[in-house]
Amino acid sequence: MRLSTQPDWQYLVRDFYELYQTGSAGGSSKIRSHLAEVRRLLGKVFEDDPTIVEEEAVALPVCDHLSRALSNATGHRTAKLARSLDAVRDHLRWQYGYEKVPKGLTQKYGFTEIMGPRGPIFSDRIILGFVLFGPKTTYPAHSHKGITESYYCVSGNVSENDVGVYAPGSLIFNQAGHSHRITTPDREPSLLAWAWVGTAETLVNNKMTFAKT
Repeated sequence: MRLSTQPDWQYLVRDFYELYQTGSAGGSSKIRSHLAEVRRLLGKVFEDDPTIVEEEAVALPVCDHLSRALSNATGHRTAKLARSLDAVRDHLRWQYGYEKVPKGLTQKYGFTEIMGPRGPIFSDRIILGFVLFGPKTTYPAHSHKGITESYYCVSGNVSENDVGVYAPGSLIFNQAGHSHRITTPDREPSLLAWAWVGTAETLVNNKMTFAKT
């Protein structure tokens, strides 16, 4: 099946596009360029009308917090994106992505991809997804070689590298190779939408590893 025949997936991608269209770059030329590149690539996705491959859904323990995280987006500029994610939640494959996951993280973390080389919406130039954290989570330091990354905070609050607190609607920008560590509040989950931009080879062959401590 094609993207053009699946309204729920179309809405989800359009709501992603809208975030990157209306979000501020804060005067940063590098962030402005990244926002524009994400929009360009998503525009190309709509032109190409890629296939959608819906595989059997996979849940992780952290998914127990998903309903709360989606509800907490109400009243924020990310609410529409949260509703669109909710519409396809029964088709999502949640995963850890790392060969070795710290024991304390298995109950509090998981991500799902909605677009990329592995689908469900095919693209070999951009990956879109969501990462869900339970309360009181520390996501260890890691980086992505050759991949420019941005997070939009959908709900909850997070801190990256202890340099600030990002509320719903905030953008976090990580240039390729930048090491980053994320922490979440004590009582509420946090849901982030993310985009990776890189070459087709880099996106297909990316290996997720935590920094050695």
